Amino acid sequence: MMITNEQVAGRTFLRQLYADPYYPDHVVDRGAAILVRLCGRIEAERPSDLKALHALTHAATQEFNLLEAEFEAAGSGIETVAREEIAEDFWFVASAYGFSDADAEELIAPREW
Repeated sequence: MMITNEQVAGRTFLRQLYADPYYPDHVVDRGAAILVRLCGRIEAERPSDLKALHALTHAATQEFNLLEAEFEAAGSGIETVAREEIAEDFWFVASAYGFSDADAEELIAPREW
């Protein structure tokens, strides 16, 4: 998926998780892919307000909810460091697409981790 937003295209998502051996890279790769797909959907659908953006971020959060089982199967989990890193990247995405007033917690409201 080609991302046209230069801020996003140059970003390594979940950087802290890749740097920590507790988080297996193959699972982190799947999380980073969720964020890239989110960016692609934002670029394709061009949400006009926070409500429309939340529909997209909530769908991506649901994907992270499912990914938690893969982290656990690999002897890891979505705990404090991962939660903060994921939330920060969701906020970065929102901000990069013009929603700097978005609340990070609301972006990931349906999280189960």
